Amino acid sequence: MKPSVLTRYRVMAYVTAVMLLILCVCMIFKYGFDTGEGLTLVVSQIHGVLYIIYLVFAFDLGSKAKWPMGKLLWVLVSGTIPTAAFFVERRIVREVGPLVADGAAQPVKA
Repeated sequence: MKPSVLTRYRVMAYVTAVMLLILCVCMIFKYGFDTGEGLTLVVSQIHGVLYIIYLVFAFDLGSKAKWPMGKLLWVLVSGTIPTAAFFVERRIVREVGPLVADGAAQPVKA
């Protein structure tokens, strides 16, 4: 497996998690203090697009790592639970890291 597959997943996991936290703060201001409705709309749309990109990269990583369906679903859903993506990302890097190291040492077949 190429290291770029894991790197893409890691970047999108962090970006998606941070955007979800920002969205949560915006929702608190929108519903708790009646302010920031426009900002909440923009942040929610940005998070939605980034989450779709996260899904594509996580699915790509899962298919190359040959994860069972349950594990793949947990990784995909972790982008919707605030702070979960941070913890899941760390665990995935520990598990997939050796696969990346082994894949980098093997010659590429044409």
